[in-house]
Amino acid sequence: PPRSTLFPYTTLFRSSTLREKLKRPFVHVVFGARQTGKSTLIRSILPTDTVILNLSDPRERSRFSARPGLFLDLCKALPRNPEGTAVFVDEAQTVPEIFDAVQTLYDEDKDRFRFVLCGSSARRLRSTGANLLPGRSVRYILHPLVDEEYVPRDLPVPGNRDRLLPLAPGDKPGAAPFPSRSLESRLVFGDLPGIALLPNDEDRKDILGAYVLAYLEEEIRRESYLRDWGAFLRFLHLAAAESGGILNASALSREAGISAPTIKSHYGLLEDMFLGFTVPAFSGSPRKSALSTPRFYFFDTGVRNAAAGLPLSEELVNADPGRLFEHWVAGQLYRKLSYVGDGSLSYFRTSDGAEIDFILQRGDRLIPVEVKWTESPGNKDTRHIRRFLQEHRNRCDRGYVVSRCPHVLELNESVTAVPWWLI
Repeated sequence: PPRSTLFPYTTLFRSSTLREKLKRPFVHVVFGARQTGKSTLIRSILPTDTVILNLSDPRERSRFSARPGLFLDLCKALPRNPEGTAVFVDEAQTVPEIFDAVQTLYDEDKDRFRFVLCGSSARRLRSTGANLLPGRSVRYILHPLVDEEYVPRDLPVPGNRDRLLPLAPGDKPGAAPFPSRSLESRLVFGDLPGIALLPNDEDRKDILGAYVLAYLEEEIRRESYLRDWGAFLRFLHLAAAESGGILNASALSREAGISAPTIKSHYGLLEDMFLGFTVPAFSGSPRKSALSTPRFYFFDTGVRNAAAGLPLSEELVNADPGRLFEHWVAGQLYRKLSYVGDGSLSYFRTSDGAEIDFILQRGDRLIPVEVKWTESPGNKDTRHIRRFLQEHRNRCDRGYVVSRCPHVLELNESVTAVPWWLI
């Protein structure tokens, strides 16, 4: 749908928090993949008299690229505001010189402006050595939707204390959460805001296909200066198909016909553009057989499925439900840890087959989490968690199984099963 149709749904749990943070006297940089709702959210909470520069418009981008001093002149000509004049630059990374101009204006008068810079890629900024405003900026990342942003289907809205990974106490759902969707729909089509609002699966399928194509053409080519576009497309397809698995650059190199260093560089590109994230192996195990190679996940299951060329229908879930469910849970945990700003995500696996899907670390505490597609988890699903708890009893006392069970279940004295909607 048009981006304007998202405005009724911008009262998300994070809008009140972001609104308060934007009042602080810093430069605010908001990153996130395309269509995660960055611009929509920011426009909804900034003052109505905010000066907005949209650098996704090629004409605006060319104008400010050709005249780097133009931004300085424009800002200095703005009338003063006792609360600070709000200036919002969308897709700011496309003109890295904007960051130098913002630093100059900020250093001259920290109270005159309230700068908000928004972007969908950090690649060009890093590759050009752009000024990232150290000591002057606060960075935020916006992700696809988390479960708190949906109306649960036929279920009461849970409180934060009921969740496996609660958000901060002040981060509550807004007055207009997104319409409820089945778990199967979210596994297949993902959780981008625009996808969540579409009325039927046929539209979701078409939009996701267009998203992958448009993102490749408009964003990755523009940001990365890739020489061999065909080779990258082969990599992207394979990386999407292998998403959630242990990263094996050598095997992918042989299959795609690309060198292993180039494979690693391409994965770095996906991370720089917020299209994926790495989950490292848990490093605190006493077992010598524990693996150390990371896993890589696409940022959204819908985009992953489309990029892998998989059939976008709920029949996809029947083909490999466990792996798709685990991928979706990984995204939910990663996003919520990012918003909470406290903790890290890893996985545990040994060469002899012992595995725990995710280890949450918050402070010095560890929380082992297994993901099971079943509706009836039992004590048999807790074997690896119980051993992990025993080995790390000074740092953790309870583990969890995320499943499709309809209610919270105590599987034994140290492991609890929680429904997917209580992550």
